[in-house]
Amino acid sequence: MAEMAPTAADAVATNGRNPRWRLLGIAAAIFAILGLAYFAYWYVELRHFERTDNAYVQGNLVEVTPQVAGTVVAVRADDTDFVPAGAPVVTLDRTDAEVALAQAQAALAQTARQVRSLYTTDATGLANVRLREAEVGRVRADLAKARDDLARRQALEASGAVSGEELEHARSAVANAEAALAAVQAALVAAQQQLATSRALTEGTTIEHHPDVERSAAKVREAYLALARTTIPAPVAGYVAKRAVQVGQRVAPGTRLMSIVPLDQVWVDANFKEVQLRDMRIGQPVTLTADAYGASVRYHGTVAGLSAGTGSAFALLPAQNATGNWIKVVQRVPVRIALDAKELAAHPLRVGLSMEATVDTADRSGPTLATTTQGNTHYVTDVYADVARGADALVRATIAANAGGTRR
Repeated sequence: MAEMAPTAADAVATNGRNPRWRLLGIAAAIFAILGLAYFAYWYVELRHFERTDNAYVQGNLVEVTPQVAGTVVAVRADDTDFVPAGAPVVTLDRTDAEVALAQAQAALAQTARQVRSLYTTDATGLANVRLREAEVGRVRADLAKARDDLARRQALEASGAVSGEELEHARSAVANAEAALAAVQAALVAAQQQLATSRALTEGTTIEHHPDVERSAAKVREAYLALARTTIPAPVAGYVAKRAVQVGQRVAPGTRLMSIVPLDQVWVDANFKEVQLRDMRIGQPVTLTADAYGASVRYHGTVAGLSAGTGSAFALLPAQNATGNWIKVVQRVPVRIALDAKELAAHPLRVGLSMEATVDTADRSGPTLATTTQGNTHYVTDVYADVARGADALVRATIAANAGGTRR
């Protein structure tokens, strides 16, 4: 008997029992579950992270420049050398500065002696006034005596006990005493005026703080500082880079001699796209890796601040949107990331190294823009403070040596 052809119902039944279709259904279900799981993971975790590989290490490039003109006689540090703060790195010729200091010191000594003589004149003038006052007192006593003698003789004139010649002598004595009193009074006034003139130059001050002495002292300080500045110290501790100075070179104030990079003060500028900044806030944690060390070394930092403009806005030739040839592209905004000091010490970074930064934006409680300065006290140097103290000590010693016992 002939076999019958399979019907459509038999084909459907056969396919439903085919293991291949069952496996395809299971695979589709697994992929759907994985997709839902990834979406849930992205929604809960991954969507809070913003990542960029457009990030680079930045740091302070402290330029070493002279404060006085001079000829370089020694260069004491070279590229890659580490120098502590205050260590001399360049020395200029000291000859001219030493001569100028000696001249200023001699002028200060002369001025101190001249001012010292003013105080001596003041004392002499006071003694002269006291002497004139004593003479006025003595002449007044003589005048009073002469007047008493004249009065007694005038009382005896009517009785004839006193001759006319004796009476005339008494009147002459009174006239002479009055003239003498007028003379010594005039001399007293002159002495008082001379004392006032002398005191006008010294009153209310001392030799050390006299205007003439202070003017000369300022010249000594200026010359002392010029001499001290022939030795150029490192403003901060760090590594020498970009040395441009040579021995024998004539340098002027402000000439760049070399740069010093303090590698313990570096940070990262991560250039995020503008669409990535929507949830970014100051204080958010950041995980970073450096191409120099690979993914095995991780740095942990925080968002320290967001730039006030895009990178193109601060370029040397910024884009001009109104020229008609401008093309809209996604802009990037530098985000400053502060690094952990201990991690930097363990794995030092160099300025310019490439980094990858990932910011966790889950916590959005921080501000988008800084409201105060960071108050970073790292950008302070005191290597020049001792120079001023040395100048003050030299000024005091010079004045003390020339003021004598009248320094008051």
